[in-house]
Amino acid sequence: MVRRFLNEYGIVLVLAVLCIVFSVATWAEQRPRGAAAGRQVAQRVLSAVGAHEPVVVVAGVGEEERQFAETVAEALRRGGRQPLGVLSGGPPEVRQGLIELLAAGRPPQVVACSSSAAQWTLWDNLASSDAPLAALRIVAPQSYWWPNFLKTENLLNIANQIAVIAIIAAGMTLVIITGGIDLSVGSLVALSAVLAALWIRDWAGAETASASGMVVCCLAAMLTCGAVGMGTGFLVTMFRRPPQIPPFIVTLAVMLAASGAAYLVSNGQSINQVPASFIWLGRGADLFGVPNAVVLTGLIYAGTHLLMTRTTLGRYIYAVGGNPEAARLSGVPVRRVLIFVYAWCGFLAGLGGIVLASQLKSGAPTYGQMYELYVIAAVVVGGTSLSGGQGHVLGTLAGALVIAVIQNGMNLVGLESYTQKIVLGTIILAAVVIDRLRRLPG
Repeated sequence: MVRRFLNEYGIVLVLAVLCIVFSVATWAEQRPRGAAAGRQVAQRVLSAVGAHEPVVVVAGVGEEERQFAETVAEALRRGGRQPLGVLSGGPPEVRQGLIELLAAGRPPQVVACSSSAAQWTLWDNLASSDAPLAALRIVAPQSYWWPNFLKTENLLNIANQIAVIAIIAAGMTLVIITGGIDLSVGSLVALSAVLAALWIRDWAGAETASASGMVVCCLAAMLTCGAVGMGTGFLVTMFRRPPQIPPFIVTLAVMLAASGAAYLVSNGQSINQVPASFIWLGRGADLFGVPNAVVLTGLIYAGTHLLMTRTTLGRYIYAVGGNPEAARLSGVPVRRVLIFVYAWCGFLAGLGGIVLASQLKSGAPTYGQMYELYVIAAVVVGGTSLSGGQGHVLGTLAGALVIAVIQNGMNLVGLESYTQKIVLGTIILAAVVIDRLRRLPG
């Protein structure tokens, strides 16, 4: 019972433990900024400041300070409190604004200010003087303790950064379940990104390209990568019976060819003549602030999970990975199944290239380097056996998140990249050893 539970949900437990460890390691004092700080200060003013006390909003210089001031002023108005005004800038400008309010017969009694403005010596100077402004009451954001790792923006950043790897890993899972492997996915990422950017530049109008034009170009690039994957499947299954060409050799050759093609069609240069709206898929967030790339990843995994658990094709994929000869004798179209999984893996690699190009607003032949290793690592860490026949895509998603959490957590605690590589390599090795131990009898 315990062994079965660990086999099915062990990676989720590992992910939970990692989150707890990095939450403890990054526990720190948080100082609200921007709109969040504005909402907190406005709430404190509305609840703790008398209605007869005039309030002025004070903020420094910068985008976050502007957001703070606008949020406070708007929240106060909605709460029935009209501020005397919003003063922004440095201490001299704010001091002059306070003096003008005093001269106009509208002396403030409460200052709703940002954390940075609250540190100004201006308030100490006013408090030590005999001026009418000496009794100003300062209301600033209150700090609190919370893990940097669990901050909303950090969690969304983790999900967004791992989206490309996770998308490709969904296709790689199917390939590895059949007992194969695909080393070409990193090069297909580069090829897809380059082709999409090139066709948008040359055929769809470059910076003036329409949404439909970009969709057509991106879809064509993805289908091209899918066709390359289909060709890989044909090569792998060229000989119906052993000796077959090992998938490792075939995909290694395709990896080199696809990388060369990406450099050839782009002349080794980055292509960035694309519209500003091209970043919608990679950087946009239309659903409750969740990045569009994360939503897309979720849809892909939901669909792939249904494919593997609720369809005949999914059962065929597991059968081919378990024993291809027995599957063939049972009537499973082994060759077509293998061609499909390699084509699907290539198509998803192409989609990953589109997402990466959207995130970086360009296409370059250098994209996707080492991605095949991270993708295979996510699949293996997620519990899919390299021997084939065992695994599931939800485990792969958890494996991708484990890798992302480890990298992000080590960045937050200040570990250099060399140490991160050692840790990641150790985890991959441990995952392979655990897979072998699970297969031991008894």
